[in-house]
Amino acid sequence: MKSKIGIIIGREFNERVRKKSFIITTILTPLLMLGLMFTPMLISFYSKSDLKRIAVVDDSNIVAPALQSTPEVEFVTTPLPIELARNEYSGYFAVLHIGQDIMENPNNVQIYTNGSTSIGLEHNITSQIEMVLQNEKLKSYNIENLPQILSEVNSEVSLQSYKNNSESEEAESSSSIVATVLAYILSFILYMFLLIYGVMVMQSVIEEKNNRVLEVMVSSVRPFEMMMGKILGVACVAVVQIFIWIALIAGIVYFVLPSILPDEIVTALAMMKEGSMPTGQGGSEFGMLQAIMMLSDIGYILKVLSSLLIFVVGGFLLYAAMFAAVGSSVDSPQDAQQLQTPITLPIIVSIFIMLSVINDPTSDLAFWFSMIPFTSPIVMMARIPYEIPTWEIIMSIVILYGTFMAVVWGASKIYRVGILMHGKKPNLKELWRWMRYK
Repeated sequence: MKSKIGIIIGREFNERVRKKSFIITTILTPLLMLGLMFTPMLISFYSKSDLKRIAVVDDSNIVAPALQSTPEVEFVTTPLPIELARNEYSGYFAVLHIGQDIMENPNNVQIYTNGSTSIGLEHNITSQIEMVLQNEKLKSYNIENLPQILSEVNSEVSLQSYKNNSESEEAESSSSIVATVLAYILSFILYMFLLIYGVMVMQSVIEEKNNRVLEVMVSSVRPFEMMMGKILGVACVAVVQIFIWIALIAGIVYFVLPSILPDEIVTALAMMKEGSMPTGQGGSEFGMLQAIMMLSDIGYILKVLSSLLIFVVGGFLLYAAMFAAVGSSVDSPQDAQQLQTPITLPIIVSIFIMLSVINDPTSDLAFWFSMIPFTSPIVMMARIPYEIPTWEIIMSIVILYGTFMAVVWGASKIYRVGILMHGKKPNLKELWRWMRYK
């Protein structure tokens, strides 16, 4: 494009893309996104705590024989009284004291640590003691084969979630964990883009207005061309940034992720892809496997990121036009605060609506706020990871971009008058009068 608006787009684009901050955030953001999703999963598989030995002083002679040691915790029973045991076993991680009246007083349990304890360790100890006390109390009912009955009754259910697709014989695996995490991340990315890049346009207009640059440019470029060139130039920066994110995330998921996963996870994932349930996987572990499987689906990732691109561009164009109009009507960022509030309010409301949408992405509240163009970019991106109907996404996009065309017309009217106005801060009533000028 060799037109005047094309020159403005190129100038705005080059000015921002060449900054070090752009390069750093472009590279680090997708790495941070993947790290937030994958790191907790990988840590749970790789992390192995050092063995902790705990001396047990059981005055009741009921709990200690039933305590089960694990690869992380070893219980060692001692006949010494608690005063002597605390000195004798100072080299152990801790000394656990169980009172004689533990059956009547379950709170009579103390642990004396020689290091820092953790919530997980304390939960392990208390849950085992609770189970022992429950079993002892159940024995008073004289039920035969009670341990066997309890073992057979105890069942852990692993819910396998799949997307029912009538067009394909194979159901696609889905994960509410991944959908929820993606909903949070994508919504806050939209929030960041709309505010940061929108305010960037406003501040750029204010700076050029104070430097009298716009007064020189208006002699050869129409105000509408200047506004659109500035908006589209910054929009191109956002588009390039998202394309780089798509390439980095897809490359990491496709090439890097398989090489860092443990062999047992790779085997379990292969079994899940074949439609069989991996053996020896608990509920939480199976949920993590489903999450990893869903995130390793390149098609799903590209669909989500493509939607992010569309709504980032549409939302930015809508809000940037309004921010540019505000920037052209004031002389300083401080004067813009009052006029900026009605613009930023829908963005903030969208975040609160997003929290409700995550709990029920198919509710009427979620549907209508994903159609209202001023809230749809953030709210719709919170719904898309949950595989909502395609027609809802298309309708939201059409309404968003249609509203942008209407808003940019009104914003250009304000921009045309405001860039030549100095020394006066207009109110909303005066801005409405500017829009009606012919």
